[in-house]
Amino acid sequence: MNSEKQQENKKVIIKLVAVVFGMFGFGFALVPLYDVFCAVTGINGKTSNEAAVYQNIEVDESRLVTVEFITRTNTGMPWEFETKTRRVEVHPGAMHQVDFYAHNPSQRDIVGQAVPSVSPGPAAIYLNKTECFCFEQQPLKAGAETTMPMRFYVDPALPDNITFFTVQYTLYDVTERGQEIAMNRG
Repeated sequence: MNSEKQQENKKVIIKLVAVVFGMFGFGFALVPLYDVFCAVTGINGKTSNEAAVYQNIEVDESRLVTVEFITRTNTGMPWEFETKTRRVEVHPGAMHQVDFYAHNPSQRDIVGQAVPSVSPGPAAIYLNKTECFCFEQQPLKAGAETTMPMRFYVDPALPDNITFFTVQYTLYDVTERGQEIAMNRG
């Protein structure tokens, strides 16, 4: 009777250990799975980090889509950062340019990196940036200012129910990270 109990306990322990490893594996795989899911569905509002190539796309002049631009700086980023154009109405397929202004009022050189997001998220996959300051880090000397362009078009395949979306750029101070990368290369 005692050996039957030990056998039963052994089976329960093996099952519990398997559940623990399974939960650990699921937790470890959750972030990459979420990223893949969001990339496929466009739910997360992330835009592409690579420049789109503008080809002769037929412009849909029967539709107007309103694109709003919002800027903000991350905590600790002393730059003044704003869009020169708050809102544009675009025909899907037509190329547009919006300029952004940045000023470094601090006493030190800073490297900034802008990270875009789109709301509602499904519109992100239809925003095609052919040129964007967000593709690369932006160094700015102490006291300097600059204008940074963003050229884009909205894919004509944008669903008809999306007539308005917001593009937000959050600017981060990546100066230390840039210095670490430069030192590792040297």
